[in-house]
Amino acid sequence: METRSDILVVGGGLSGPALALALARAGLTVTLVDALSPGMRADPGFDGRAYALALASRRLLSALGLWDGLAERAQPILEIKVSDGRPGEGAAPWMMHFDHAEIEEGPMGHMLEDRYLRRALLDAMAAEPGIRHVAPAEVTAQETGPAGAAVTLADGTRHAARLLVGCDGRRSGTAARAGIGRTGWDYGQTGLVCAVEHDRPHGGTAHQFFMPAGPLAILPLPGNRSSIVWTERSAAAEALSLADDAGYLAALRPRFGDFLGEIRLVGARFSYPLNLTLANSFTGERLALAGDAAHGVHPIAGQGLNLGLRDVAALAEVVVDAHRRGEDIGAPDVLARYGRWRRWDTATLAIGTDLVNRLFSNDNPLLRAARDLGMGAVNALPGLRRGFIREAAGLTGDVPRLLRGEAL
Repeated sequence: METRSDILVVGGGLSGPALALALARAGLTVTLVDALSPGMRADPGFDGRAYALALASRRLLSALGLWDGLAERAQPILEIKVSDGRPGEGAAPWMMHFDHAEIEEGPMGHMLEDRYLRRALLDAMAAEPGIRHVAPAEVTAQETGPAGAAVTLADGTRHAARLLVGCDGRRSGTAARAGIGRTGWDYGQTGLVCAVEHDRPHGGTAHQFFMPAGPLAILPLPGNRSSIVWTERSAAAEALSLADDAGYLAALRPRFGDFLGEIRLVGARFSYPLNLTLANSFTGERLALAGDAAHGVHPIAGQGLNLGLRDVAALAEVVVDAHRRGEDIGAPDVLARYGRWRRWDTATLAIGTDLVNRLFSNDNPLLRAARDLGMGAVNALPGLRRGFIREAAGLTGDVPRLLRGEAL
């Protein structure tokens, strides 16, 4: 049994469904293959995971018709405060301060819980006649050639298309089956992710607190809650992951500080080994990679999902424009446009996050003095500070139409 569509997307996390919606809304047919069932993806319970959506990513969700249903559940990020210190000193005093009032476009971004974003994407796909959602399903083989691409699933069914897109994570089977290698390294760090409830309101302020073992991000959620992305050296993180909630909080409190009052865990706790991994090519024969399948960077700037949505916006624009011009959407010259568009931006962010992590994740007194002077200088120069805000919001460079809030 074989089904055919214009594009075949493997991976049902966040980038895959967003890409499928963007393409289908522009008139292309899409088959999305997901290893997990819709029921698992759509779990309504709060599990502690949330995303920092840049302003440009919020515009993409608006262009896809999703944001109106999500806005009331999102927390605007109105300020960002960055500080440098040690456990026990807390997340203040800050050394860099970014205020959304310094740009005309509004909040720099929004915090949105994973459960709401996933549900919105699943509901939108279910309502889109141009999308065939195949899940749960395991890809066991793939083929690409001059005439098109195809995958075979564990149940023996086969799906063919003119273009295959891998959105299946940092260990992308799509990339591996295509012979696309990866470049990167392990950081010897682990990201501990959870959410806390606190006594005092956060005022829509996000905090990035640099400590010798790695950064601690405190990101505002609706109500008196915050999402925590806590980087520790892997050995210490493993011990913390095994600790009970009381032991976990006992380690978090001196790093968090008391500026929001008493803190309590809400939802589940997660841990993720941190590494840098870049696909050696974002494209292959009748194939493109997007999201974590193309790149995985350090969470120090909170740009992982935003980087993936930039891929989605660029790839969708390239493919849709080629289709409307009557070009073969899987042709090498078409895919090369996507590769050129995304490679430089991705490499720049990957190198930048890597350097910042290396510079700040230590207690060297000379490096500490240099970085504190640097942060002070940035904070003292309004033009430079505004540039940082616009970059983080996704408003600089060659911005695809979806990231400008425009439908394709």
